[in-house]
Amino acid sequence: MFEEFERRLDEICGKIFLSLSDVQKRQFFEYYERLIEKNKVMNLTAITEMDDVILKHFIDSILLVKALPDINTLPYSCIDVGTGAGFPGIPLKIVFPQLKIVLLDSLNKRVGFLKEIVEALKLSDVQAIHGRAEDYGRKEEYREQFDLCFSRAVANLATLSEYCIPFVKKGGFFISYKSAKAEEEMQGAREAVRRLGGEMQPAVSLYLPGTDVERCFVSVKKLWITPKKYPRKAGMPLKEPLKGNVGEKKSET
Repeated sequence: MFEEFERRLDEICGKIFLSLSDVQKRQFFEYYERLIEKNKVMNLTAITEMDDVILKHFIDSILLVKALPDINTLPYSCIDVGTGAGFPGIPLKIVFPQLKIVLLDSLNKRVGFLKEIVEALKLSDVQAIHGRAEDYGRKEEYREQFDLCFSRAVANLATLSEYCIPFVKKGGFFISYKSAKAEEEMQGAREAVRRLGGEMQPAVSLYLPGTDVERCFVSVKKLWITPKKYPRKAGMPLKEPLKGNVGEKKSET
């Protein structure tokens, strides 16, 4: 089975001009096998066919390099908010091992699975933590400590911005994985992003290799310190996403 997996992985990676080592291919295969096995006893993913996992989880996660080429070489500190079964954080770590990554998820069982994967794949500089973004975004050791925050979580961009921007240091980026075109959602979140200390950047749209499935990377650059009142208490960003203009003064510190 590994030979078929390796063939398909090589084939699809070739379409985005990416070459993996034998070790990386073995890591992806073990990740796939453990994901499918654990999925039998807990809900990790609805995508289980080998080709689909390779394309829609692994390659989709790695596509970030096309929107942010520096991730290929720079030792960014990263946090993956709402990581679920480890996407995009673990595939990015496998391919770009110089990254330092924190995987954050609100379900303890998923975090347990992530810890198993990190140990099995012998990944260094990866921490899996259990909790809500609203809580960790207020902790001194995590707030404004990361070069990059990324998320594939399915949520409104204004809500995601409140979850994620507080983690990003000035000069860093929050990048949201969105499907298809996201102009309308970006426009609706623009004021929320500004209030949180960010500035929306032009989106980058790509297609998953060999398909008509579009992936849109929405990027926010952190320009100012996030006001201390954000993120609001748990549940509020989802229930009442930030919107409208309240004339909040930007902090330059």
